Amino acid sequence: MAFSGILNDAEIAAGLESCKGPNSFNHRTFFSKVGMNTKSDDQVAKVFGILDQDKSGFIEEIELKKFLRVFKLGSRDLTDEEIKVFLKAGDTDGDGKIGLDEFRVLVKS
Repeated sequence: MAFSGILNDAEIAAGLESCKGPNSFNHRTFFSKVGMNTKSDDQVAKVFGILDQDKSGFIEEIELKKFLRVFKLGSRDLTDEEIKVFLKAGDTDGDGKIGLDEFRVLVKS
C-alpha cells in the first residue's frame, strides 16, 4: 500500500466512509478521519508526494478529481463542486493548484 507507515487501513476506510455519496466530501472531516491532521510535516509531505501523481510539485484539478482513488482503488471521483470547494480551501495563492506548503496548512486546519 502506498501509505504504509503513514496511514493505516482502518483510518483510510473511515475517511472514505465519511464521503461515500456524491457531494459529501469535506476535506477537514476526511483528513481528521484518516489521521492526517496529527501527522508530522514529513509524513504530510510524503502523502503530498503520493497525491501529486504527475510529480509537478502541485496537486491540480485532475489529481483532485481522482483524490479518493489514490487512497483506495475503486473509490469514487470527487464531483466538480467538491473539487471547486477543495481547491478554494487549499489554493491560498490563487494559482489554481495546491502546493506542499498550502497542503500542509489545509491538512492541519
